[in-house]
Amino acid sequence: MVPMTDLDQAVAKLARQRHGVVVAAITGDSAEVRGTAGHDASTRFEIGSVTKVFTALTLARLTLDGRVSLDEPLSDLLSAPVPTRDGTAITLRHLATHTSGLPRLPTGMLLGALLRPNRTDPYAQCTESYLLSALSRTRLGATPGRRFRYSNFGAGLLGLALARRAGVNYETLVADEVITPLQLSGTSIGGTTTQGYRKPGKPAGPWHLAALAGAGGLRSTATDLIRFVRAHWDPTGLLAPAVAMALDVEHRVNPFLTARLGWMSRRLQGGQVQIFHNGGTGGFTSFVGFDPAKRVGVIALSDTQRSVDTPAFALLTALQSNA
Repeated sequence: MVPMTDLDQAVAKLARQRHGVVVAAITGDSAEVRGTAGHDASTRFEIGSVTKVFTALTLARLTLDGRVSLDEPLSDLLSAPVPTRDGTAITLRHLATHTSGLPRLPTGMLLGALLRPNRTDPYAQCTESYLLSALSRTRLGATPGRRFRYSNFGAGLLGLALARRAGVNYETLVADEVITPLQLSGTSIGGTTTQGYRKPGKPAGPWHLAALAGAGGLRSTATDLIRFVRAHWDPTGLLAPAVAMALDVEHRVNPFLTARLGWMSRRLQGGQVQIFHNGGTGGFTSFVGFDPAKRVGVIALSDTQRSVDTPAFALLTALQSNA
């Protein structure tokens, strides 16, 4: 019997309670991809909150171009009432590092979800007017910049604010700044994906995040995400300066976890660092993680609403150990 590789083991673990998965193990300029249920490197999935790193990289590019500043108040871009606390305004940096003090969801949205638990697309109502109205009613949970509090609301507002400053919609902006330069032909806000499932045998409807798209609206493929990850260790790439900015900004959450621009990073006991983000929608889960120093990375995409994090982190750790 041929022994299973670390990649094969990760796929076997993920396949047990999911309809289908695609997993990629990246080492330098090479990558191995495995899929189940007929999926392969070209299969499109909803990637959920992995979208946030595309939004943050867009922020970095606009900052380097001088069109925005990391420490520019959100109110300057939205031209709408934005809450403050202790005299401190929310900035774009705060939104990208989840330190704005904003709640996880737009104000009032949680109650709506509780009243309509069977709604298949919970973010469809998040138009610009809805988000700005919710923002005007929001009381911040902490002084901006003080404390990490993961916020889909904040990330979505960041995408909306950047699009307003650029004079285009979010889909066009992220395409201009990240998707087209990296030639990610399978990545977009719209378009079809493979069928997603709440659990095997229970299909889920697609999610459309409306004006909150910057928090989780992208669809993508393993092929595109491999290219995206490699851009984070290419010192000569078109997006290299923006990548460097995104990874250099830090807000320490605890001794082992740090928020970057869009990304999270964790330090293992052996001192190794893993840059990562995961995502989830009504019928999909995703994970993208890498070590830019060792030039290894992992992509895990599932068509089922069940976290892929544990096997994906284990595979990334194994790749780091073998690099």
